[in-house]
Amino acid sequence: MIVQKGSEPEAVARGVAAIVARHEAREGALLPILNDIQAELGHVPAGAIPIVAEALNLSRAEVHGVVSFYHDLKREPPDRPVVKLCRAEACQARGAERIAHLFEGDPRIAVETVFCLGLCASGPSAMVGDRVFGRIDEARARRLIEEAGR
Repeated sequence: MIVQKGSEPEAVARGVAAIVARHEAREGALLPILNDIQAELGHVPAGAIPIVAEALNLSRAEVHGVVSFYHDLKREPPDRPVVKLCRAEACQARGAERIAHLFEGDPRIAVETVFCLGLCASGPSAMVGDRVFGRIDEARARRLIEEAGR
């Protein structure tokens, strides 16, 4: 990891600059850069926007507009671990609503609804960090909450 959450602004700026440098020759680099910043820091800090804008010859408003448009790009670090729970039709048909209350009722985690994690044949599914889990029943839901809430 290039930078740690809670790092000093100078360390964040250096980390963002390194991410930008990896992508700056790439056509359409804005989203890959923002996704990498999100992956490194857990959010896209306000201080990253002018660095990215200058490197890509965009206005700050353009970069901010992209960050605010995509719901997966967060402007603040999460205060709790995030569990993304699929609520698409296939997962609903396989019992997502029967387990949803377990995730939604636990104060140790934040739950985000998503509408496909690509495991339609193995639903209900959820994502914790960058790991995707399928065939979630009540027991597995409790284990995922325990792991995520630590």
